[in-house]
Amino acid sequence: MATQVELATQGVITAEMQEIAAQEGFEPEIIRQHFAAGQIVVPLNANRPGRIVGIGTGLRTKVNASIGTSTDIVDIGAEVRKAKAAEAAGADTLMELSVGGNLDEIRREVLAATALPVGNVPLYQAFCEATRRYGDPNRLDEEMLFDLIEKQCADGISFMAIHCGINLYTIERLERQGYRYGGLVSKGGASLVAWMKTNNRENPLYEKFDRVVEILKKYDVVLSLGNGLRSGSTWDSFDRAMVQELLINCELAEIGRKMGCQMMVEGPGHVPIDEIEANIILQKRMSNNAPYYMLGPITSDIMAGYDHVAAAIGATYSARYGADLICYITPSEHLALPDEADVVEGVRVARLGAHIGNASRYPERLRPRDRAMSKARRDSNWEEQLTHGFFPETARAIRASRSPENRNVCTMCGDFCANKAAADLFGHLLAGDKK
Repeated sequence: MATQVELATQGVITAEMQEIAAQEGFEPEIIRQHFAAGQIVVPLNANRPGRIVGIGTGLRTKVNASIGTSTDIVDIGAEVRKAKAAEAAGADTLMELSVGGNLDEIRREVLAATALPVGNVPLYQAFCEATRRYGDPNRLDEEMLFDLIEKQCADGISFMAIHCGINLYTIERLERQGYRYGGLVSKGGASLVAWMKTNNRENPLYEKFDRVVEILKKYDVVLSLGNGLRSGSTWDSFDRAMVQELLINCELAEIGRKMGCQMMVEGPGHVPIDEIEANIILQKRMSNNAPYYMLGPITSDIMAGYDHVAAAIGATYSARYGADLICYITPSEHLALPDEADVVEGVRVARLGAHIGNASRYPERLRPRDRAMSKARRDSNWEEQLTHGFFPETARAIRASRSPENRNVCTMCGDFCANKAAADLFGHLLAGDKK
């Protein structure tokens, strides 16, 4: 079976490309050209039909929600409810990142519960199973790892975060710079580094990259090059270890695309706002504009309980400067396993940040909605305000909870509503209102 990349290279416009073109307002041929160049991907799986979501150059920045059990909390029903809540809240993709319980069962239940493209991190299950089987994650056999990647693809996973860019040279950069303020914050990355150092072996995902690509190509799954050494502190942003892994991932993205696989690059992490643009420019330049999946990014290290807000600021800057997919952050980040309410709040706040950045990046396509909302507010047209709003259910509930006596105003200003007073002065000008 030919992949989207291979078909695009042959000049074929697929049904998926046509759907993305219709969603985003482009000619299908433009979308095909970006697929052929490795600049747009669509997370899908030959074994599982699902929602078509385009990620990449010229498209609206998408939002991913992550769910999954921990070693402390294993509740399959809760994870299914979180998957459904993320979809209802407007997430574009979902990652199933469980590390506790029956991981095969959890993955399959989540896949059955949502139409969203679902991604995962194969190293999680690999190290979990090595621990259960041998009592030591560092006894992981590489054949078990490749078998797991195949099994998860066969189940219907649409994109995989695989840590191919960590190698012995990358680890040497980490050691020579004297480690880090924030340490290693990727579960998969930290476990892989431990495996490599304990066994004095090269990363098999890097060493046998072509084998990884061939497995994912078989199912037309997107290979998302994982950011295992991402910065977990704003002080570590752009350190040599992070940049070295990014450089390798960008090289691998080009190699994988030439092999016919859909490729995406992952980024940090914790990044101060003044470095976000440079980070994206670096990734885009080194990868020939491969889609960039940024994790957050969290823009301050001291916002525990409100990390989702710090990340929404990062999402705004990231979308503005060209990031293609944003992984949400929830209020429980760094503190606890997210619950259903955290998932909903995380999705909504990430969507808000991405929209603000997108509206700055594509004003002609996205700002007319803001203009329509402004006119509805000016005219005290409450139903239109609720229609144009990003979160109409929340807005409607707030207004209903403190309903004004005069339905043309709100209880913030009441009889002193500025627009109500100005309408008498300038209402005659509305006949010439620009459409």
